[in-house]
Amino acid sequence: MNMRLLLSTLLALPLCLGGCASQPPAADALRLDLAGTPEPTYSRERGNGFEPGAPRNAAGQPSFFTVDVPAEGNYRVTVTLGGAKASDTTIKSELRRLMLDAVPVPAGGTATRSFIVNVRTARIAAVPGATPPIEAGVVKLKEPRESKDEIWAWDQRITLEINGAQPALRSLVIEPVKVPTVFLLGDSTVADQSREPYSSWGQMLTALFKPTVAVANHAQSGETFRDSLARRRIDKILSVMQPGDTVLLQFGHNDQKQQKDGSGNAETYKAELRTHAERILARGGVPVVVSSMERRNFDPQGRFKPSLTEYADAARAVARDMKLAFIDLNAMSQQFYAALGPERSQAAHPMNNGKLDNTHHNNYGAMQLARLVALGLREARVPVAAQLRDDLGTIDPGKPQPPEQFRVAPSPGFTQQRPLGD
Repeated sequence: MNMRLLLSTLLALPLCLGGCASQPPAADALRLDLAGTPEPTYSRERGNGFEPGAPRNAAGQPSFFTVDVPAEGNYRVTVTLGGAKASDTTIKSELRRLMLDAVPVPAGGTATRSFIVNVRTARIAAVPGATPPIEAGVVKLKEPRESKDEIWAWDQRITLEINGAQPALRSLVIEPVKVPTVFLLGDSTVADQSREPYSSWGQMLTALFKPTVAVANHAQSGETFRDSLARRRIDKILSVMQPGDTVLLQFGHNDQKQQKDGSGNAETYKAELRTHAERILARGGVPVVVSSMERRNFDPQGRFKPSLTEYADAARAVARDMKLAFIDLNAMSQQFYAALGPERSQAAHPMNNGKLDNTHHNNYGAMQLARLVALGLREARVPVAAQLRDDLGTIDPGKPQPPEQFRVAPSPGFTQQRPLGD
């Protein structure tokens, strides 16, 4: 795949062509100094640089920096922040996955932070020993959503968004690492959303782990367990996962709304969930069943009205029968909405053409759900929960962070196009 999205679909700017440039051996770290002038511009020959045509951030730099890497996998990115002025830097990777949130550095000072970025391609390597065997092939990406609009998630490059009130990125060190991976598989409420005002808990979960774990988000808008099988998303995960890796499974919204050919009802939903879990277990992975969060819905008396109970119960039943870890995000989301009430809970959802989208979430709603997933990992005693950050504070679905005090630096690029699915 050699088509390179610059910012045309993100920001209505021209498309760029690119390809992988030669890189140091995988065992070597790539070191880049970004404090000097002139600003390096990305090109196929150079293999790294600021994206040409990118909008400028608050510090006057282009907002996106891209680096070709030699192979898919996990990479530790170590950044040095700071400058002559006091700075405040937020960094996101790939499709707006939050990595560092508002890191302050005093004038003349520096700070070093690390995070893990998962890089992938659509290619699927054959795994003859899997049960059933995995044949070589490719993930059936959605056209043009994934092949163009979201190509940064599939292009064997690391793209960093440099954002914040006064960002100051001085240098980068990028090196391949072997760390545990948390794979995500689900629908639009989990998937990377490429443009504001939409977001998902999968995009926020990255910021809740220590730099000892990778999060690989394979969720996609509008999809079901049926789609995961047909588009070979689960095959891709199984082809790259290592024993002990964790896979979070959250479908339900679209299974409920897209029943066809005898699939999508609660019984086939359970059968397809079991198939996913069995295949993950056979590869030595740790499947974690996550019940779908509720859609925001209150009756005239201000009481919350659930709509996904049947699928939450089905997910719970499979987890119980197979003795799998279970995160009841459905129940926790009901507590979250009830705690905020009919009016304040609107702050968790984006406006779309003047209408509140009660299914999908904005940055605030996505972060609150990510925190609830982190709580669920701890309560279910999933081993990877030990790698969650120590400074997350108390997480209580009945006491969410106040929306009035929440802020994550918004990314460049805005859309009125609603994500697929409901």
